Amino acid sequence: MQISVVIVNYNVRYFLEHCLSSVVRAAEGMDVEIFVVDNQSTDDSVEMVMKKFPQVTLIANLENVGFARANNMAVQKATGNYILYLNPDTIVPEDCFQSCFTYMEEHSDVGALGCRLIDGKGQFLPESKRGFPSASVAFLKIIGLSSLFKKSRFFNRYHLGYLHEHSINDVDVLVGCFMFCRKTVIDETKGFDEDYFMYGEDIDLSYKIKKAGYRNVYFPKVTVIHYKGESTSKGSLNYVKMFYKAMIIFAKKHLESGKKGLYVALIQIAIYLRAVVALTSRVFSIIRLPLLDALVMMLSLIVVKNLWLSNIKPDTRYASPLLAGFFTTYVLVWILSVYLNGGYDKPYKAARVMRGMLIGGGITMLIYGLLPESFRFSRGITVLSALVATLAILGVRKIMQWLGIKRVESDASSSQRVMVVGTPEEEHKVKSLLSQAFIEKKIIGSISPHEQKEAYQIGSFSQTAFMAKLYQITEVIFVQGQLGFKQIIDAIQACGPTLEYKIHAMGHDSIIGSNSKNTAGDLYTTEVVYQISTVEAKRNKRTVDVCFSLLFILLSPVLIWFVRYKGKYFYNQFLILEGDKTFVGYQDDQFPKLKPYLFTVFPIVDESKIPHDNQEHLNWLYAKNYDAWQDVSIILQKWRQM
Repeated sequence: MQISVVIVNYNVRYFLEHCLSSVVRAAEGMDVEIFVVDNQSTDDSVEMVMKKFPQVTLIANLENVGFARANNMAVQKATGNYILYLNPDTIVPEDCFQSCFTYMEEHSDVGALGCRLIDGKGQFLPESKRGFPSASVAFLKIIGLSSLFKKSRFFNRYHLGYLHEHSINDVDVLVGCFMFCRKTVIDETKGFDEDYFMYGEDIDLSYKIKKAGYRNVYFPKVTVIHYKGESTSKGSLNYVKMFYKAMIIFAKKHLESGKKGLYVALIQIAIYLRAVVALTSRVFSIIRLPLLDALVMMLSLIVVKNLWLSNIKPDTRYASPLLAGFFTTYVLVWILSVYLNGGYDKPYKAARVMRGMLIGGGITMLIYGLLPESFRFSRGITVLSALVATLAILGVRKIMQWLGIKRVESDASSSQRVMVVGTPEEEHKVKSLLSQAFIEKKIIGSISPHEQKEAYQIGSFSQTAFMAKLYQITEVIFVQGQLGFKQIIDAIQACGPTLEYKIHAMGHDSIIGSNSKNTAGDLYTTEVVYQISTVEAKRNKRTVDVCFSLLFILLSPVLIWFVRYKGKYFYNQFLILEGDKTFVGYQDDQFPKLKPYLFTVFPIVDESKIPHDNQEHLNWLYAKNYDAWQDVSIILQKWRQM
């Protein structure tokens, strides 16, 4: 056996499917065995592998044992002369295994080989080559200076930014998503250290390989797509914490005792600095658009008030405290209404802002009508200000769009211009899949995967980049059938990072891609779309939770005498306020995951008598057709069960 490919999977079923398709293609003509170790995925990854890739050796863990241990489980069974550690969110070209194998055979002093990694838009990923994280290197990495000075030999020693991405070089550290290692070296160094659960194990292994006298080589003759890149779905601060923990483990294991204290101290300082920056940046990113709107609203109120008093009612005067109170109240009501109507959701839609301002205007008029005559503010100023503020906000949004600010990018689906690269049959398959998934795409035309094209196709494969420019294409869907994965990877880089790219492998019911290394990736699939997973549903559900938890706290002197679990009454309300619990939910891994809940979605009946199939169906209906009013109804029915 020449090569043993080891893939550790956790809940990325569709990316794994495409990855395995590329691995099978790359293994043709060679002696290759493939292992997939599944770390208790809750999607149908295990079933998919068994059904579609029977040649794969599957290890299905009943718990998430971590990246390092999962890899070691497969290596114990591997018989290849070389071990390829490979992530499931990668696409390898057809010549990948042969090129790496040949280089390693010709260079017996090389212990491990890493390739050139690109993201889903064809952009080079700097983690392809790295230096050892000494105290200063790790400090500069964590506080972000390495990202500011990417080509600096001093500041960016972590990603070795001064080494050219297309040159073969000896490096200190290879990234764990693609490590082509000599099996005898893995046996000698004992593979990944299981003290690392996630992050750091590749640094540790690279260090042990060099310490054993072998070379780690960055080999850019092979380019591999890595969709997620060096990121974590839980945000950059969480990644920093995990990176910090990994570096502390590394220091304790490999640094001299006298240097450990300084190392840990520098890392801790860097963590605190990064945490402050990350938190500030996070808060600012959330409130900056509402703050801008609040400023526009306040200016609209002031301008309309001055014009009204100058031209309509010049003899009227309002006390400053009254003005301040009304203006502040109006702005808060309008901002809250715009938020609840999705005015700050992505993608931006002007209709949501207008609906929010209309409803907010109605609420302010209701407030006006409920106040005593002596406290009433001008109705005319209120109405005109709402209208002017709405127009001003829409105008500011348009200016921001012209400036290219992504926060207010509009829904591009209607303006997207899509091109399919594939045969007529493959193009038909893509259109059918998109239709089944209820995804609307404006497909401009198709490109032949060969140099000859059909009469209705707009170009041949060598013209892909040119035709994308000619037809102002925004997204390209490559069909891997007649095309090879290497051709697709080369075409993505030739077309450039301004476009979006998706890949569909024939025989599968999904289309994958990613527009950023910091996202979990994009996926078009025929599987059911659950309403509860939408941004609007999440916001509405959270709004219901917050409103009712505040209401139950305010009414607690009365309600606490009627609820079932008095000791947990306040505790549960505060958990819901913090976002750690929700009022209504289910426990079913088949559907989108929810927070721990107080009430099930079932009607008020003896739940022990509801058949299991009916429980599943009720959960499915709740997730599929979620409506916030359903939560309100359930809470009002079941509040005594708290």
